[in-house]
Amino acid sequence: MMYLPLFPLQSVFFPGEKIPLHIFETRYRQLILDCKDEAMNFGIPVYLDTLMNYGVEVQLEDINQLYPGGEMDIICTAKRVFKLLSFDTTMTLKPYAGGEVIFLENTNNDVFDEKEKVIEAIEALYFLMEISSKSIVSENFNSFSLAHKIGLSKIQEYELLQITSERERLMYIQKHLQQVISVLKEVNRTKAVIQLNGHFKNFDPLNFENFKI
Repeated sequence: MMYLPLFPLQSVFFPGEKIPLHIFETRYRQLILDCKDEAMNFGIPVYLDTLMNYGVEVQLEDINQLYPGGEMDIICTAKRVFKLLSFDTTMTLKPYAGGEVIFLENTNNDVFDEKEKVIEAIEALYFLMEISSKSIVSENFNSFSLAHKIGLSKIQEYELLQITSERERLMYIQKHLQQVISVLKEVNRTKAVIQLNGHFKNFDPLNFENFKI
């Protein structure tokens, strides 16, 4: 268990992700300066209509630009997923929020087969959407690195964030991709039918020879 400074945001971030942020509120400007001076990390709990129970610990990498009014552009890296146990709107002697968290234990299984299935589904999706993309090599990605690139809703991204097994995350992604592909195929079929409307059509003659009422 750890006590972290907290910066709730209406976004879902994943471990390994680079996060560019523009900081303008006074309390969070102070948070970033404290992180820089004290070499401490902070947490970004997810906020979706209300404060959610999960988020990521992030490390400040760089303050790219400091503006005359005190605003700043920063780059952070997401580290570990946490579950929020408590939330204080202000920390002791600090203007920003804080809370107790526990970090989730992540399981990296042997997932070669699941990765191959996900790659196949992504390529099928991009083909249907007529999106050009580079070939994906299974050794070069994980479920978190794909999460923002496959059309997940914020709720789905939040659900994915909570899954602690890489195999289960890939299976979750594969299920989503299969559903999207199925919908797109039906949309394309419907488009084809609509495009045929108004065109002259050749129909095979029907055989009513043995038809009786």
